[in-house]
Amino acid sequence: MNSMIDGVNQRTNLAGTNRLELLLFRLGGSQLYGINVFKVREAIPCPALTKMPNAHPVVRGVASIRGQTVSIVDLSQSIGRRAFLETTDNFVILTEYNRSVQGFLVSKVDRIVNISWSNVMAPPAASGAQTYMTAITKVDDQIVQIIDVEQVLAEVMGSHTEVSSTIADDAQQQNSEQKKHVLVVDDSSVARNQIKRTMEQIGIETTIAKNGREALELLQGWADQGLNIAEHVALMISDIEMPEMDGYTLTAEVRKDPRMKELQILLHTSMSGTFNEALVQKVGANRFLPKFSPDELAAEVQQLIR
Repeated sequence: MNSMIDGVNQRTNLAGTNRLELLLFRLGGSQLYGINVFKVREAIPCPALTKMPNAHPVVRGVASIRGQTVSIVDLSQSIGRRAFLETTDNFVILTEYNRSVQGFLVSKVDRIVNISWSNVMAPPAASGAQTYMTAITKVDDQIVQIIDVEQVLAEVMGSHTEVSSTIADDAQQQNSEQKKHVLVVDDSSVARNQIKRTMEQIGIETTIAKNGREALELLQGWADQGLNIAEHVALMISDIEMPEMDGYTLTAEVRKDPRMKELQILLHTSMSGTFNEALVQKVGANRFLPKFSPDELAAEVQQLIR
């Protein structure tokens, strides 16, 4: 299975093409799930686990993998399904999200597929607010659910959203004279709320978009109304992985439109481990920042909007 992940760092040529590669897996049934290969280090048979006292119920234990101690999360239980009875004969998908490494216990790893983000859709509204899907797509006429891993990790490990008082007070003072407006683009509800909360603490108003297509339509609509985009929106903070249109393609589309090409763009993503900084320049973004540090985000935003 490791051979499926070999060369993942060479897959960065997908950036800017509005395509992604998904690692497909199962959680003990016929339903297929997907995770972006960019975030996967490797997939291995589940190693021996050591149980930890007072750990979150979905953490099945820790394992030593490549000399690193890694928490192994029962992904089935994390999204409200039945927990795996045994860990033997199962697999671990080793991932890097938000500057941390963790393993997800799954029953079977299927294969890698290359698809267009335009064929990845937001989950249906009927899924409800508590859904752990961030998007869905179809592979070989079978629905694939793409899991909102940021939501899973926020529930398991908690999330820190408070800006330190020194940074918040200084930013509030700087922003009090003129109200600043930031466009936040992210398909994860957890990430959107984290960013919005950070912006509130430094006195910045936000407009929310759930994917690149929605954000581009918002910007085009404001431009059609005659608004000066660079003045109306001090900054766009965009995720990279999003259904319908990813952050790279969104950035490239903005830069092609003379009405909005001066807009400041911060790419803000959980793809901290395999991200190639050169891709920021390739698509024309101003900065890149890995998720998620409230203080770092607040400081970066303040620097960009001055």
